[in-house]
Amino acid sequence: MSAQRVLYIGGSGTISAACVRRSLERGHEVTVLNRGSERRALPAGVEQLTADVRDSDASRAAVGDREFDVVADFLSFVPEHVQTGLDLFEGRTGQYLFVSSASAYQKPPVSLPVTEQTPMENPFWQYSRDKIACEDLLFAAYETRNTPITIIRPSHTYDEQMIPTLGRWADIARMRDGRPVIVHGDGTSLWTITHADDVAVAVTGLFGHPEALGGAFTVTGSHAPTWNQIYGWLATAAGVASPDLVHVTSDAIAAFAPELGPTLVGDKAHSVIFDNAKVMALVPEFRTTIMFDEGARQIIDYYDAHPDQQAIDSAIDGVFDRLVQYARSAG
Repeated sequence: MSAQRVLYIGGSGTISAACVRRSLERGHEVTVLNRGSERRALPAGVEQLTADVRDSDASRAAVGDREFDVVADFLSFVPEHVQTGLDLFEGRTGQYLFVSSASAYQKPPVSLPVTEQTPMENPFWQYSRDKIACEDLLFAAYETRNTPITIIRPSHTYDEQMIPTLGRWADIARMRDGRPVIVHGDGTSLWTITHADDVAVAVTGLFGHPEALGGAFTVTGSHAPTWNQIYGWLATAAGVASPDLVHVTSDAIAAFAPELGPTLVGDKAHSVIFDNAKVMALVPEFRTTIMFDEGARQIIDYYDAHPDQQAIDSAIDGVFDRLVQYARSAG
């Protein structure tokens, strides 16, 4: 594909930051639209437009009369967000790529692997249902107005800043302190986890691809370790030989910490593996190159080098203590 003029709505999140870097490597002309408070620094060569994307007037003023080959929307979570994007960019881009979520697929899945033909229904998580509604709006725009949309459905994607466990850095600190760490279920369910650099290959490979228009693509990679392996690799990277993993049912965790319930019961509690054949047919170079044993080392190296980011949520840390007591008293 030739170089593209790409606008990222976002550009500093886990996936979008990796895509920005990949776009630059491919020779794209890259612009980002965000509020200017980047979680990950923008690389040299990126044009930044500063506006709150929820403010349509400010966004329109920031974008001006620019047109783009691709607009990649990483910041829409409900249909109203998508409609704002369509109002601003419809007719001014050759492709509107929307980042949905593989969590929108049927939970629990009736069969594996999950494919694009798997029903889209998640009764447990509002986030997933909102993503489905966003997709419905975009498919309607494609069918009625031939709006050039593409939808991607990534699963759990991480980089060196994104710790994929329940307590994030609190879990690492607990391991290093010799304290027990909560793992949902029995830790043996399979979980597809993909490095953002790998996902970026697929996403940017779809840019400007005529066969991607009007389609939805699972973009998840093929690496599906167990949760015990995920926690174990993090422990090894953190220098902990024998972490004390305490297994608790997802329902019990949700009862103690309701904010964790939807993402567990509606996603992580289930074994999920995916078929990426559809996206690989258009982007054959997409594959899993970074396994989580390596990813865990990247995460620990990053946080050890940035102690100011070793934040521990004291509330969730306290919940973990109560869950340990509950699990051990029940046993």
